[in-house]
Amino acid sequence: MLRGGGQNHRIGLYDMILIKDNHIDFAGGIEEAVRRAKIAANGMQVEVEARNVNDVKVALSLGVERILLDNMSNKMMKQAVQIVEGRAKLEASGNVTLKTVRKIAETGVDYISSGALTHSAKVFDVSLEWIK
Repeated sequence: MLRGGGQNHRIGLYDMILIKDNHIDFAGGIEEAVRRAKIAANGMQVEVEARNVNDVKVALSLGVERILLDNMSNKMMKQAVQIVEGRAKLEASGNVTLKTVRKIAETGVDYISSGALTHSAKVFDVSLEWIK
């Protein structure tokens, strides 16, 4: 069942550790990046960015709580959902618009993040003039 609505699942860097692709590259791989993050986590959840289905498998094997499916096709996201089988939460991100969000939701991911809500919002020009 598809449900709508929206809420932040992260407000700041203090809410959750998010391991992005540049962190993974700097650490030398997902395994090392997750190892370092879990040492520093202090009870926070760890979310790791996956660029492909193999990254999803690696992240899942490391016991991360969330996996960010970044710029994946709908087909790849469906594969990720089947692989994970509810053992981690999946978040779709990248190229999410009002036109694509329904198809992304139909893949079965748990969360969808969209920057389009802020960086592509229509401008409404309003002014208030005070007349004496």
